[in-house]
Parts: sequence; structure tokens; C-alpha cells
Amino acid sequence: MKSQKLGRGLDALLGEIDEAYDNEGTQRDEILEIPLKEIRPNPFQPRKSFNEESLQELAESIKNDGLLQPIVVTEDIDGYILIAGERRFRASKLAKMKEIRAIVLNSDEHKMRQFALIENIQREELNSVELAEAYNELLKLHDITHDGLSVMIHKSRTHITNTLRLLQLSKMTKKALIEQKITAGHAKMLVGLDDKQQQLIVNSIIGQKLSVRDTESMIKSIKEQNQVSEPLHNKASVSKTYDFSKIENIFDTFNIGYKVKNNTLSISFTSENEIEEFISHFH
Repeated sequence: MKSQKLGRGLDALLGEIDEAYDNEGTQRDEILEIPLKEIRPNPFQPRKSFNEESLQELAESIKNDGLLQPIVVTEDIDGYILIAGERRFRASKLAKMKEIRAIVLNSDEHKMRQFALIENIQREELNSVELAEAYNELLKLHDITHDGLSVMIHKSRTHITNTLRLLQLSKMTKKALIEQKITAGHAKMLVGLDDKQQQLIVNSIIGQKLSVRDTESMIKSIKEQNQVSEPLHNKASVSKTYDFSKIENIFDTFNIGYKVKNNTLSISFTSENEIEEFISHFH
């Protein structure tokens, strides 16, 4: 029940933006021309990377055709805070625009955080790592399960769980994924490997242009080699003989019963008094 209520709440939040856009044609007095210098980015914006070439193309479009869809802001003490439309906001700055068309909504910090996360998720503007971080933020924000988040954002639980697993990757692997040197399909194969193994495989993917299937075969080969070498390592360690003579002398001095066999030292007691006396030697 909790997740369903939250889901409806988020739909209502997004509905405020959708309704404002829908009403734009008939209620233009709700749309303001705001100086760009008075607008600050949303501090809860999950999107960290923006394609510069794509932004430049959008900036040229804004120069030639104007801004087709306004951004969404909320009023603050010393200006406005951006809620939705960061690409349009950044591109307008690149286009050297002085003002930008904006819808002003009443909002608070909690709503701003949700707007930023959900809008980016629904518009599919986040890279795989940012998407995983956004899902994780929503899980913490609402204290819900993967199933609850699935209901909230209308994505499958399997998709959410698999995406969140990307947060287990090393910093180096995440960086390669963000920079699109490897795909999300590659990255999911690397979850569970240590940092050194991830580095080796990422370098191989980039250098040898490995497909996801090639990567899967490479990882399988590494795991098989580890399984072969581990028993050999264990066998080597067991074959070593340990010297318990010093401990035996101590036990003989204190008349403590013991037995040594196949690198195993066993201590035996005949009464609780013997146990208590043995423990007292270590106080």
C-alpha cells in the first residue's frame, strides 16, 4: 500500500509539470521571461554528464528557432531554482541568451528532489551509472523495496535490480561506462569481479573491441582458471607440516591433555576445574 500511495504522489507531481505545459497555449500569463543569471541549477539534479556536441546543436537550434518548450523553475529568496529542463537551460547559456521562458511552480526541497530524479528517469536522459544512482536515491528517499520502486516509476523490478548492481563496479569501470567506452551490457558482466580483474577486462574490451558475448567468454575463462588454481593452492598449504613442539612443552608443564595429528592440535579436559585453570593462564 505504501508504494502505491507514493506512486500516485509522484504521478501527481509530474502532472503539475504536464498540466503547466498543456495550459501554456491558453494561459500564457503563467509563462515568464526570466534572466538566465537569476536561475540556479537544481542541487538534486542526478545528471552529471552532458554531451557537449549535443548541447551545442541545441544551442544553435535555440538561436535559430527559439526555445520551443519552456523550462520549469521554482521561486527562491534570491532568484529561481531549476526544476526541469537543464539541457535547455545550459544550451540557452551557450547560445548567449539573456532570458529564458519558464513555468514557475510552487515547490519545496522534497518535491525538487523527486522532480529531478523522476523527470530524468522518464526522459531517459541519464547514463547507466546516473540511472543506478537515481534509483538508489529514490529507494532511500521513500524507504521502499525494489518492488515498490517498480510500481512507482513503472519499470520492471528486474531492470531496477540489474541497474542498481552497476553501483558495485569499480570507479574505473564506472568511468569507462559513463564515457561510453564500454556498454551497460559489458558492465553488467563485470559485477562481482575484483578491481584488478575489471581493469584487465575493460582494457581488453576497449583494446580488442570485444562484444558482450566475447566478454562473457573471457570472464568465464578467468573464473575457470581461478577454480583450477584454488584447489592446487589449498593442497600445497595442507601438505606443509607445522611444528607444535613449543606449545606441547607448555601444555606438558601445566599438565594439560592434548593430541597432535595431521596438523591438528586438540585439547582435552576431564573437568570444569581444568577448563577454568587453563583459561586463567591467559588472563
